[in-house]
Amino acid sequence: MHVSGTAQRPAPAPPGTHPVPAEDPNGDTGRHARRFGLPVATALVMGNIIGGGIFLLPASVAPYGTVSLVAFAVLTVGAVALALVFGRLAERDPRTGGPYVYAREAFGDFAGFLAAWAYWITTWVSNAALAVAAVGYLDVLIPVAGHRWSACLAALALQWLPALANFAGTRYVGAVQLVSTVLKFVPLLLVAVGGMFFFDPAKLGPFNATGGGAIGAVSACAALLLFSYLGVESAAVSAGEVRDARRNVGRATVIGTAGAALVYLLGTLSVFGTVGHGRLVTSTAPFSDAVNAMFGGSWGGWAVALAALVSMTGCLNGWTLLSAQTPYAAARDGLFPAAFARRRRGVPTVGVGVTVVLASLLTVYNYTAGSAKVFDMLVLVTTFTATVPYLLATAAQVFHLMSGRRESVDRARLVRDAVVTAVAAAFSMWLVAGAGYAAVYQGVLFLFAGIVVYAVMAARRQRTA
Repeated sequence: MHVSGTAQRPAPAPPGTHPVPAEDPNGDTGRHARRFGLPVATALVMGNIIGGGIFLLPASVAPYGTVSLVAFAVLTVGAVALALVFGRLAERDPRTGGPYVYAREAFGDFAGFLAAWAYWITTWVSNAALAVAAVGYLDVLIPVAGHRWSACLAALALQWLPALANFAGTRYVGAVQLVSTVLKFVPLLLVAVGGMFFFDPAKLGPFNATGGGAIGAVSACAALLLFSYLGVESAAVSAGEVRDARRNVGRATVIGTAGAALVYLLGTLSVFGTVGHGRLVTSTAPFSDAVNAMFGGSWGGWAVALAALVSMTGCLNGWTLLSAQTPYAAARDGLFPAAFARRRRGVPTVGVGVTVVLASLLTVYNYTAGSAKVFDMLVLVTTFTATVPYLLATAAQVFHLMSGRRESVDRARLVRDAVVTAVAAAFSMWLVAGAGYAAVYQGVLFLFAGIVVYAVMAARRQRTA
């Protein structure tokens, strides 16, 4: 940050919005703390959306035929609409916390707490699942999966290395996120673009391989793809660390979501056109098969495993930061324990520490338990808990548009905002439906457990007051 000889007053916040704090009293200063610019904020969104699932995605949707590309396009519209809603909400209230802040501002403490609680559960359970999955790709490079404790230590290392980057400060978080996003985006895009030079339409297979109606096939395929866009809220959750947040959060969210969609669509189309449909349906490494088909040899598995490992490590880096940001925002309002509000070098260190410990314990449980059913159930639960903050944030935008408060609504963009919000609301509901009955049932139990925590925190606040 450059300091001029004359101090300047910050521009006043637009009507109906909240001012951005000029300085964080909890340790958001120093040379290791740095606000994210547009490139890093975009990398945070794109890096968190694109994890390791993309490397199996073409094989997952291949049984439906090329109609899956239509499902991708429909979902992309919904995801971009949700991204635009987050941008408008961040423009109104650019504080750290994202959906938590929006839900609490619109509906009060309880709704805000539910958003924070659900999002926090999602992050640390997902981090454990992501690390366990990453060990499978690491095993291609360094054999570790043959021994249970070697695999467990590898999974723990994959969680703690990003956590250490977070402890070092936002400066290092941003650097790791930007580098890892470039390292995974470039090879994926090279495969996607390079595949067009080897594209064979005869390998595409049928448009609708299900034998049923096209609309039913799109819906069935979409259920598999719905969660490919989780992470669209990343810049909004970290809005307090983004420079010129009112402008850059929305831009980073839309650009990052569109960039991820481009990789998804082009990558899937490229694999469809280079690997025969019959082989692709049974493939366990579709991108590896595509690389080998394009360039010959058998080195595709090693190259793709390396790209997947980089992708998932970068994803863990970004999700580790997000796992602490929402509890931090809630703790500042007295809805989470006060320790979560402590920051050092721009990072809520207590939140990072608690999250990585919980994820580590779940990881150890995964490798020590005789059955992985409980672990699998917890992962399934996150598919529902992740949608709760989305739905509450979208409802907050509906509230602002319908409340009749002129100071909080841009009348020149009212119709456009209303249409975008309606699409985002439908997308959020579709996410809930796509989670399945079991995930919704188990997820509601987790939310009910949070009600007890809320009661304790509310009682403490009232006693202190």
